[in-house]
Amino acid sequence: SWFLMGVETPALTAFVARMADPELHLAAWGSLVFPLSLVIEGPVIMLLAASTALAVDRRSYRKLLRYMWVMSAVLTLIHVAIAFTPLFDWVAGSLLGVPSQLHEAGRTGLQIMTPWTAAIAWRRLNQGVLIRSGSSRAVVVGTGVRMLVLLTMLAAGRSFDLGSGILVGATAVAVAVCAEALFAWWAVQHVVNERLVEHNPDATPISVPSFISFYLPLALTPLLTLIIQPAGAAGMSRMPMAMESLAAWPAVHGLVFLARGAGFAYNEVVVALAGEVGGKHQLRRFAKMLAATTVGVLALLGLTPLGSIWFGQISGLSESLTKLCSSAILVAVLMPGYQVYQSLYQGLMVHHRRTRGVSEAVALYVVIALVGLFIGSRHADIPGIYWALATFVVAGISQTLWLRYRAHEFMRS
Repeated sequence: SWFLMGVETPALTAFVARMADPELHLAAWGSLVFPLSLVIEGPVIMLLAASTALAVDRRSYRKLLRYMWVMSAVLTLIHVAIAFTPLFDWVAGSLLGVPSQLHEAGRTGLQIMTPWTAAIAWRRLNQGVLIRSGSSRAVVVGTGVRMLVLLTMLAAGRSFDLGSGILVGATAVAVAVCAEALFAWWAVQHVVNERLVEHNPDATPISVPSFISFYLPLALTPLLTLIIQPAGAAGMSRMPMAMESLAAWPAVHGLVFLARGAGFAYNEVVVALAGEVGGKHQLRRFAKMLAATTVGVLALLGLTPLGSIWFGQISGLSESLTKLCSSAILVAVLMPGYQVYQSLYQGLMVHHRRTRGVSEAVALYVVIALVGLFIGSRHADIPGIYWALATFVVAGISQTLWLRYRAHEFMRS
């Protein structure tokens, strides 16, 4: 599932790069459309964890569904306010400092992405119920449906010249995530109707105050992390080679995310196996191997002609952007490695129900990243994408070291 999701951005980049004005549309996607959509949807990301923990019967599921739709309505109104009113000009120009030539393409893409947050919320709520019931295979199938719809629409848009890169790309992403949400809703019907009882007398009833108390701390962690996306765009917009950096960002970010996918998934493995006899020792051994492998893959792409093949021939970028992306990968080469160890330490803390350190580590990451981006916006004399990636690497390593410190007591077998 993580791997399939990781394919999304490289696929979009590969198609948009082969359409008219690729640098403009890729830069608009990477600096405005995707970062803003992610931040707006941030509060609903942890609905998967919430429904996994709280959807113990049909009554609880219906309550969670109502809370989800209220959250979705509020966040969609925020999305509409930014995408369809003059507020967009202030966000894109004054707040993020994105070059003015990207504004109209960014506005169009953000308007198309209006259903994104509600679809993500609906999907993740139902996926949590599927996982709780042991039907996690349906989650993977749903991700496959999303990828199939995405690739079909991207191919059709390019082949039949159905519009600009941002129009085709944003439409494909929005429709694909809606298709996945519909599949998750269809798949969960059997679970809700056949496996969940109407009322579980042993379960603690869910109320609005209890849900807020449970969910708010859970939602803050990914929200803080996602804020870095537009902050990175704002920083690069104020650094040397702003347009080139913003255009290269989706390709570089997509490849790095793909390389980090195994590390992201490792968190769930650690939570599941940490309690087994000898489990922690085996998890540490596998983490070393996985980290070395994923770092090695990125290093290979950055140091050999394989990088040019990926960015130039597969992703379809221009020669100048291919060179910029290939060298930028070397700056990010440690990201997949420390992601594995973040998942190891986080998984151990979740297993032992001691998650405060996770929030502390995220806060540390955000502070270091924001400070680094601010300094770069004032003093950087290298391409913005290099500075931004270096900042994220320093912040990520600091986050990992803090997680290690907080998880130290759980590392023993």
